[in-house]
Amino acid sequence: MGLQIPSASSVLALTLPLGFTGLPESIIAAACSRSGQRVLHVDSRSYYGGNWASFSFSGLLSWLKEYQENSDVGTENSMWQEQILENEEAILLSSKDKTIQHVEVFCYASQDLHKDVEEAGALQKNPASVMSAEAAEATEAAEAACLPTAEESLSTRSCELPAEHSQCTGPESSPEVNDAEVGEKETHSDAKSSTEQSSENLPKVQDNTETPKRNVITYSQIIKEGRRFNIDLVSKLLYSRGLLIDLLIKSNVSRYAEFKNITRILAFREGTVEQVPCSRADVFNSKQLTMVEKRMLMKFLTFCVEYEDHPDEYKAYEETTFSEYLKTQKLTPNLQYFVLHSIAMTSETTSSTVDGLKATKKFLQCLGRYGNTPFLFPLYGQGELPQCFCSAGIKVILHHAQCLHGFVSSPDKLGAIVDQFGQRIVSKHFVIEDSSLSENTCSGGQYRQISRAVLITDGSVLKTDSDQQVSILTVPAEESGSFAVRVIELCSSTMTCMKGTYLVHLTCMSSKTAREDLERVVQKLFTPYTEIEAENEQVEKPRILWALYFNMRDSSDISRDCYNDLPSNVYVCSGPDCNLGNDNAVQQAETVFQQICPNEDFCPAPPNPEDIILDGDSSQQEVSESSVIPETNSETPKESTVLGDSEEPSE
Repeated sequence: MGLQIPSASSVLALTLPLGFTGLPESIIAAACSRSGQRVLHVDSRSYYGGNWASFSFSGLLSWLKEYQENSDVGTENSMWQEQILENEEAILLSSKDKTIQHVEVFCYASQDLHKDVEEAGALQKNPASVMSAEAAEATEAAEAACLPTAEESLSTRSCELPAEHSQCTGPESSPEVNDAEVGEKETHSDAKSSTEQSSENLPKVQDNTETPKRNVITYSQIIKEGRRFNIDLVSKLLYSRGLLIDLLIKSNVSRYAEFKNITRILAFREGTVEQVPCSRADVFNSKQLTMVEKRMLMKFLTFCVEYEDHPDEYKAYEETTFSEYLKTQKLTPNLQYFVLHSIAMTSETTSSTVDGLKATKKFLQCLGRYGNTPFLFPLYGQGELPQCFCSAGIKVILHHAQCLHGFVSSPDKLGAIVDQFGQRIVSKHFVIEDSSLSENTCSGGQYRQISRAVLITDGSVLKTDSDQQVSILTVPAEESGSFAVRVIELCSSTMTCMKGTYLVHLTCMSSKTAREDLERVVQKLFTPYTEIEAENEQVEKPRILWALYFNMRDSSDISRDCYNDLPSNVYVCSGPDCNLGNDNAVQQAETVFQQICPNEDFCPAPPNPEDIILDGDSSQQEVSESSVIPETNSETPKESTVLGDSEEPSE
């Protein structure tokens, strides 16, 4: 039997039935609980985040299997029908997750699989990790894991999953996901300091070798070290002065997370990858730019920070693209490329001059707060952020439910929900994730798609003395109708991949399937791993060991008016968008919170434990007042230091 729910809650934060613990919903839950409301998380999945989640390697394989099976979230149960009261109408919710499509998996690493190779704490033994002596069993195992057999081409064999996918697996596998992920975090926390300390010495050893040999990484090693991976479904970074960082500091939720500074901004130009100078020190120390170019760039960047004070400088170009405007600013083609694609990171054909100036100003304002780049990345992946806000709630309960049904108690109000156990959950407000709504409800909106790729590689796209670089790279669109591709490369010190590998995320707006949109960029930056190339010591491009492609639905532009017959006390949050930052999620959460709790402070910091007085303690407070006050004062600097540490640059 599931958790017994209180009969009435002041607020019910809810997404039905896809994991509602996405970032916007988790922020709303934390904000409501901080305002004294009772919050209930109802989630059909056994992990945080929904489409904002991070998985270990075995967890990702299990996630892929869920969609491949394409089964209903829960079995039919007539118990919920008994909970319908007189004059109530049942609202059927979507039982399948249709936000993920066109999934293709490729494995290029050597498949020297053995029966005893299995990730510690894995959900289940992956069929592809068992290699028997019989050829038939080997073929079956390869097909089950979407891996090509020895007789098939690595470049063409894939596992195409159906467009409509299952949302939840059976109860046998679901409880084990949390165990694997919790164990993973504990393991990474213990190994964190040793990994960072040893990473600085590794490049020095490699520099002493003229032709360093690459370590041969097999699929068995990836499986065995699978808990070292934290693979995000959505790839984003945090602007150091963005809304999410400000909220993390204001609410003191930052104490639940750790961050690492993005160390490099890269550009891909004329077939080569090069580092872009961003800060003043980088510009003047750069060997890529001439002295004249350095002065040009600094003069233009200074203007961008104050562009609103000089409208005459750009008013005449408001109707033109930012790319055309840059051509009028006496910038060399080299500088125009850097500003457009690596600093403003805007479209060459669609972004206006004002949009480009705003993006450039935002980039420059974020420089210097935590380091020489404007971005931070949460250790252990983007999926840590929803968990942080869930942990920050004072009165938040997580309830796992495989099947949920909504009811309308009046023509304009949603009265209650019922889970698969027949429990009726009554609330005044309901926060719902877009993907849980039925097709009839969502028929008025036109959804965009995001193309995503996740690669495990054996090297960086730009080698330097250090192998612990965290980089972002934008590859411009080449064809009309296509979009620029954002590439984020993570090293092992981000706690997202095993030592000796890199985790690479590629993202763009979809024009076709994810593989069709992103494969051209993958081929430019990487080469597939083969046994022959493994023996070659002078391979220029990093090699792909494993690759995943999929399309994700983007509902961020869907307004409330697009939903049909939506009750007034139901608030809809979208899934992840294609933007680099998280501002849209924070803005959504604050808008919904103000509708639920008007005139309340949005996600305030929790009270100091020393200031909390429990009932019956007033007499003790008076007696010990002289001793309490100095103690409280002595604790205050410690808490301020913790908050200050969250604003320190990541090393």
